[in-house]
Amino acid sequence: MTRVSSASVEISNQVTGSIDKGFLVLLGIKKGDTEEDAIKLANKVCTLRIFEDQNGKMNLDLGAVGGSLLIISQFTLYANTKSRRPGFTDAAAPQEAIPLYELFIETCKKAGFPVQTGTFGAMMTIKSVNEGPVTIIINNE
Repeated sequence: MTRVSSASVEISNQVTGSIDKGFLVLLGIKKGDTEEDAIKLANKVCTLRIFEDQNGKMNLDLGAVGGSLLIISQFTLYANTKSRRPGFTDAAAPQEAIPLYELFIETCKKAGFPVQTGTFGAMMTIKSVNEGPVTIIINNE
């Protein structure tokens, strides 16, 4: 997850989603992830305090700054790089991953946040302006 001042996604040279201040979430789903995992992770993302307060401390969450989310499916996060050609056997297959991706999105929306997305499985161009820079790997461990 990256704290951004802006981010967008394009498919076939058409902007399909864009946000101003908020989080660019590259969401990887691995084999064996559950609905509980997706909900827990979405809640963690939505409440993580990584925006600066008036004293310059990372103390504010997404709601406190009126932020949005741009959520992109990213199976390559589970690449196995033991060889020079990455393998993706740890990533969940689409039939397992799509419902969890959609549940993650819906959980963020139900928490009251504006959400933009890419298209699962599409070739996308992602543009972002990292604020900080702040990029954090978040998981349920």
